[in-house]
Amino acid sequence: MKREGEYILSLSYGKDSLACLGAIEQLGWPLNRIVHAEVWATDTIPADLPPMVEFKAKADRIIKERWGIEVEHIRSKWTFESRFYCKVTDRAKPEFRGRTTGWPLMLGSWCSRDLKISKLIGGKGSVNYVGIAADEPNRFGQLSDKTVSPLVEAGWDEAKCRKWCEENGLLSPIYTTATRGGCWFCPKQPAHQLRLVRKNYPDLWELMMKWDNDSPVSFKPDGHTVHDYDERFRLEDEGLIPGNGPFRWSALDETQLTAEWYITHGGDSNARTGGL
Repeated sequence: MKREGEYILSLSYGKDSLACLGAIEQLGWPLNRIVHAEVWATDTIPADLPPMVEFKAKADRIIKERWGIEVEHIRSKWTFESRFYCKVTDRAKPEFRGRTTGWPLMLGSWCSRDLKISKLIGGKGSVNYVGIAADEPNRFGQLSDKTVSPLVEAGWDEAKCRKWCEENGLLSPIYTTATRGGCWFCPKQPAHQLRLVRKNYPDLWELMMKWDNDSPVSFKPDGHTVHDYDERFRLEDEGLIPGNGPFRWSALDETQLTAEWYITHGGDSNARTGGL
């Protein structure tokens, strides 16, 4: 492949985007730049959890030594917090005008648009390499003359990508631990990941609680808030509701009613509820 313009690898540090380096090498394709859209929670706190921050630094060193390219960490003008507190100015929704933006919606969220995606668009004549594996045909529609997957051209499936990363010391910790990749404050993450943030990074959890207090939009589309999850995890820690198996939000109300009954009747408010 040879065209006018730059050849840019959009790097997420996941196995597929990192394995693009091996596929590009195998294909003999040119590579001028490696770009990563760095998201920050605040001006001083990254959106990645510490293990991922450490892995990125390690991967950057390996890439620099082997491919001679310095990974460019590009930031939006927005942090998550600054965009979160931005006032709504949408003329199409006058009822929301002047209100704090708050948590992003699950679909069509502003965080991907304003914090990440727009920063990866190359200039005129550039070719963007993306990590779409050969066994992901449902994503082939994202490819074009300007957006190309070296993995598809080289026939590398996801298993091949993981093996290559393992062999080259470039396998992210998200594949070997229970830690999820992406932003630690993302509303899309499941309950067990939120539980890990609360348990292992209480300072970050407290920041999420603060944002939750200030948001006019609920954390989850079903109306549940970070405070709801905090109460759920607290009751699980105390053994008042089970921490595994199917969960019912109504269990929180049932537990509260039981505690109120004990208080009313002179009992212990911390009494067990029999596994509600």
